[in-house]
Amino acid sequence: MKKLGFFNGRRWVIGVPWLWLAVFFLLPFLILVRISVTDMGDGVDPFAPLLQWVNGTWHLVLKAENFSSIFIEPTAQGWRGFGDTIYMDALVTSLRYAALTTVLCLLIGYPFAYFIARARPSLRPALLMMVMLPFWTSLLLRVYAWKGILADQGVVNLLLQSLGLTTEPIQLLYNDFSMLVGMTYVYCPFMILPLYATLVKLDVRLLEAARDLGASPWRAFWLVTVPLSKAGIISGSMLVFIPALGEFVIPSLLGGAENIVIGRVVWDEMFSSNNWPRASALAIVLIMLILVPLMLHHHYSAARDTAGRD
Repeated sequence: MKKLGFFNGRRWVIGVPWLWLAVFFLLPFLILVRISVTDMGDGVDPFAPLLQWVNGTWHLVLKAENFSSIFIEPTAQGWRGFGDTIYMDALVTSLRYAALTTVLCLLIGYPFAYFIARARPSLRPALLMMVMLPFWTSLLLRVYAWKGILADQGVVNLLLQSLGLTTEPIQLLYNDFSMLVGMTYVYCPFMILPLYATLVKLDVRLLEAARDLGASPWRAFWLVTVPLSKAGIISGSMLVFIPALGEFVIPSLLGGAENIVIGRVVWDEMFSSNNWPRASALAIVLIMLILVPLMLHHHYSAARDTAGRD
């Protein structure tokens, strides 16, 4: 008996992820779009009607300046004020921290992943457990621990003074250093795990062949290992860059007053200024920035899979 099309297994496999994305991504995104064009007026209702009945006709009420004010100063200067708004400064700062965090995680995580992949098979589970162990503790507690470590009377300053290297506390907290330390610490496992998954499948015979052909260990590493681990590098970079771009907890606890990132601006607009449309517009811009690297990653993965099949 022929199965009904509704119960087709292929349709279920494809349909369930699409349904999940529609309910938990597309629907919330449409709600953000709906709020972002709402004119709250003197009230506090972020779901104010978009249509109003005036003199016997319906009028569309939109507040499109939420987006224009993010990118353009609401003055006659227009685009000349592009880099002067707090929103653009926050976006640039977030991009800078996310990029630096990704680079630092790659520089620190690659040796870790390489060491784990080359360790004895019996040791790998224990080493991977050590990488994932921080996830067993709350993110908030881990970030607060760094406040105690980097504070003026924290572990680092007390150690430096006890060794005679400094006579007074060094400012290690509420600056770029503390921000990068906290973000690198939190997101480094997201870089190590995909790199390990790629490096552990690397055929070591390729390295042996490179050495037989006269390549030094470092040259074999750069010409063989690194290119073959490109997929892990890209995946790990995406897993670090995307959440780091919208980070809120770490900048709030470890960052200073000058470390204004887009996550904190969205929070302030939402809960301090009670400007839900502006906060929603900023969130949409952030989502668009995140989708760009995702599309590049998808394009690279598709091209790699096509080349592999050929």
